[in-house]
Amino acid sequence: MGAVSEPKSRSRRKRMTGRERREQLLGIGRELFAERGFDGTSIEEIAARAGVSKPVVYEHFGGKEGIYAVVVDREMQQLLAMVGDSLTADHARGKLENAAMALLEYVEEHSQGFRILARDSHAASGTGSFASLISDIATQVEHILAEEFLERGYDPGLAPLYAQSLVGMVALTGQWWLEVRKPKREVVAAHLVNLAWNGLSNLEGRPRLDTVARMRRVE
Repeated sequence: MGAVSEPKSRSRRKRMTGRERREQLLGIGRELFAERGFDGTSIEEIAARAGVSKPVVYEHFGGKEGIYAVVVDREMQQLLAMVGDSLTADHARGKLENAAMALLEYVEEHSQGFRILARDSHAASGTGSFASLISDIATQVEHILAEEFLERGYDPGLAPLYAQSLVGMVALTGQWWLEVRKPKREVVAAHLVNLAWNGLSNLEGRPRLDTVARMRRVE
C-alpha cells in the first residue's frame, strides 16, 4: 500500500505586483509619518513592517524622502479636492458652511493625513508647508468673498486677507478638534460659521447650519 502524501499545510503566499508593493509601502509610511513625523520614521522600520528588505524600499522610492513626498502630495490633493467640491451652494453663507464641513470631514475621516500635514510638511516633501496648503485653500474661496464684498459695498481687494483669516481659523480649530473629537462635526462647523458670519458682537445663542437644516426639511 503506497504512502499517502500529506496535504500542504499552507498555500504559497501570492507575490505582490510592483504597484501593490508600492501602495503597501505608501500605506505603511503614511501610518508611521502620522505617528512619529518624518524625522522619527526610518527606512528600516518601513521595510520591517512591510516584510521586505531596505533595498526594496529604495527601489520603489529612492528613500524615505520619496515616500514622504508622495504621501504629502496625495493628502494635499485630497483635502483641496474636498474643499473645492464643497463650494457649490447658491449663496455665500452656504458655501462657507460647506467648506467648514468639508475641512472637518477631512480631519475626521483622514486623521492620519491631517496629522502629517498639520505637523508642517518637511522640506523633503517638495510640496510646501501646512501654511502654504491653507493659502491654497484660501485662494479657492477668495472670489466668493470678493463677490459678497461687492454686493455689500466693501472693498473686494480685501477678500484675500479675509479668506486667509477664515480658512486659518477653521484649520487651527480642526487641529484642536482632532484631539478632543467633541462636540460632533456639525456642531463645530456651526459655531465656526457663527463666529465668521455674525462676528463676536452678534453671535447666535444656538447656532446651526442652514444647509443641514434645509436638507433635513427636504428629506
